[in-house]
Amino acid sequence: MNTPNATKSQLIVIGNGMVGHHLVEQLVEQGATEHYEITVFGEERHLAYDRVHLSEYFSGRDADSLALSTAEYYAEHGIALRLSEAVTAIDRDKSEVTTPQGRYAYDRLVLATGSYPFVPPIPGNDREGCLVYRTLEDLDAIRAMAETANTGVVVGGGLLGLEAANALRGLNLDTAVVEFAPRLMPMQVDSEGGELLREKIESLGVQVLTGRATQEIVDGEASRHRMVFQDDKVLETDLIVFSAGIRPRDDLARDCGLEIGERGGVVIDDRCLTNDPAILAVGEVALWNNSIFGLVAPGYQMAKAAAATLLATASGSQDGSFKGADMSTKLKLMGVDVGSIGDAHGDRTPGARMFRFLDPIKQQYRKLVVSSDGKRLVGAMLVGDNSYYDTLLQYYANRMDLPEDPAALILPSSEGAPTLGPDALPETAMICSCHNVTKGDICATLDAGAVDLGAVKGETKASTGCGGCAALLKSVVDHELEARGVEVDKSICEHFAHTRQELYDIVRVEGIKTFSELMEKHGSAESHRLGCDICKPAVASILASCFNEPITDAAHIPLQDTNDTFMANMQKNGTYSVVPRVPGGEITPDKLVVLGQVAQKYALYTKVTGGQRIDLFGARLEDLPAIWGELIEAGFETGHAYGKSLRTVKSCVGSTWCRYGVQDSVGMAIQLEHRYKGLRAPHKIKFGVSGCTRECAEAQSKDIGVIATENGWNLYVCGNGGMRPRHAELFATDLADEQLYRIIDRFLMFYIRTADRLQRTSVWRENLDGGLDYLKEVILEDSLGIGEELDRQMQTVIDAYECEWANAISDPEKLKRFRSFVNDARPDPDIIYTTERGQLRPA
Repeated sequence: MNTPNATKSQLIVIGNGMVGHHLVEQLVEQGATEHYEITVFGEERHLAYDRVHLSEYFSGRDADSLALSTAEYYAEHGIALRLSEAVTAIDRDKSEVTTPQGRYAYDRLVLATGSYPFVPPIPGNDREGCLVYRTLEDLDAIRAMAETANTGVVVGGGLLGLEAANALRGLNLDTAVVEFAPRLMPMQVDSEGGELLREKIESLGVQVLTGRATQEIVDGEASRHRMVFQDDKVLETDLIVFSAGIRPRDDLARDCGLEIGERGGVVIDDRCLTNDPAILAVGEVALWNNSIFGLVAPGYQMAKAAAATLLATASGSQDGSFKGADMSTKLKLMGVDVGSIGDAHGDRTPGARMFRFLDPIKQQYRKLVVSSDGKRLVGAMLVGDNSYYDTLLQYYANRMDLPEDPAALILPSSEGAPTLGPDALPETAMICSCHNVTKGDICATLDAGAVDLGAVKGETKASTGCGGCAALLKSVVDHELEARGVEVDKSICEHFAHTRQELYDIVRVEGIKTFSELMEKHGSAESHRLGCDICKPAVASILASCFNEPITDAAHIPLQDTNDTFMANMQKNGTYSVVPRVPGGEITPDKLVVLGQVAQKYALYTKVTGGQRIDLFGARLEDLPAIWGELIEAGFETGHAYGKSLRTVKSCVGSTWCRYGVQDSVGMAIQLEHRYKGLRAPHKIKFGVSGCTRECAEAQSKDIGVIATENGWNLYVCGNGGMRPRHAELFATDLADEQLYRIIDRFLMFYIRTADRLQRTSVWRENLDGGLDYLKEVILEDSLGIGEELDRQMQTVIDAYECEWANAISDPEKLKRFRSFVNDARPDPDIIYTTERGQLRPA
């Protein structure tokens, strides 16, 4: 019998998953170690790790990078962490738990045992190669089995099933998903959303079989297994992963006589207490109000309530309760957005009214479920675009009155997805669901003396969970501070008491050309004079935008991040990409041959990108100068794929070849790419030039879009693709070539002068007072009288252009940086490759 310190109450936590660890953090933060000697048992050998991002284990992350804490954290706070030690029994009469290593006494006990994957009772489900997807050990087993497999099947088409399918796909297996329900993710999406989700998943190369019940698994003829379905159809595969839902791990609770729900789960009350007042339960093992919560945020809220219960008992000073949790979810599965809010199916709301929007071209589906009187949002569903999620969630969570036309909330608009300003949110608005922080909590923290975002985070823990609320939190804090008459500090960082725009003006007006001079004259910190990861790259961008000196010069190189330092994008295995410029997507056969020869010589992976370039991946650091030497000799230039600068100008073939083309779009694209190559900006910039209104170059999804007309060119601005797509807006029509250049010159320079750091043109446009009309006044009408100044500034950048790689390989001092180890010329031995589809890729 283990007999720990008897001066404190003995608290045992069974389970070291995400919720169990969060409980420990809550106990530490609230001073529980003064009252309890805490022992934590973890069945796995790993410290608590992030199961939400478990699939990233297959894309390079290891157990340490997924870990939520360290052994030192537990030791520092006097908590005994016993990993690889499973509790096998609870003796409530003796207040003891038993493990293979011994018996341990407790005064209070918390069950945080989580759940286990449900494996359907199918004959043959225990064959070799039939696995589950739940823990790091499970993933190790899947990876090992995949080494001798060509095909894999996931049984289960829900959230975890699609995560597992993505993992198999990442292991280069031909992958299929088998789902018993008639659609994927049946709990989150309806038939229309499910069909769209199927299309998007199948477009990624994953076979989807819905409405299939597996009757048995037997020996296959061409593969290891044969799955026999209810209609006698079969599917052969080498590997099967069961991911058909979860069940609470309540066996310890059952065996010791705790109250268990009819369908499993340890019954708890609002304080997370079981029917034994000495025992609590949290997370997926707990059944509250006949509900099991399979998401991490409700588990965290239970942990907070359980900590309050334990401390109320120990000190009489605290209390708390769990009142249930919203199960709305915003997911990205295999790169596909899926969102579900409230009663997304409308089957729990009498008289519910539905609004639906389906765009089969963009593959987006949105659905509103509204109360019978049309005043309240009771549910919503999104597939293909989650940019509408945050606003809809606020309407739902805070029971806010809907606009007169609710459909406007999901219909496409030139302004993008609708947004709610901080002033429109009520005090009850949930800002951070991970830590259950409302707008009212934030206001109370500010009223209690918090004066900045960091203080609010420290007090409330908002945005310290998944981080998805960071932007909303900042806007609420800034708005509430200003409403209280507090001047909001918009300094770029602690080293400069200026915004990016103010720093740009200082550099331009005073002609400052180095970071050290700027720091000496305008730095606000007396220490750390070298700056930080915020101000250094921001100032580097400003200096390059103003003067376009080589970023590899000795005065500028300390400011650059890894990608700019080595003028190549670092890849996940430590190698780099080589991306030569291909203006307008036009390339000669001779240059194509050179690219092939270089890729062959240096064993590089080659990819034709959506930006009409050929990217070469897998270059070792020490090989970069030699590779670029050969490319520059063949007439290539750097493509600036590593920089916040002009990336590409995409074009169609235009009037040169196309029978619909009305202007030479390729020629214009080449002119524009050469004009603005090397232009550094707050964020990357992409152009598109289409030779007619058929828009084959997708110009209206770019920062700068140019579309040919019979009379010249139409100019569109401030669009972008990516995570939050936005259509560009028509800015000027029927422009001659020189008019087009001048307007783009002024537009880009005004953007560079006034945008915040790392701000795309689309976001900049949305934040401009006066919007597009204001931009037209400044650029087209020269309302500020700065047009000629903007012209001169752009011409300075154009005249100063120099290929950064050509500059670097001509300077022996600059070439010294291109080695993996400072004190050793050997290549990095940790870079390992494997072969896929005839090319190398990271192992």
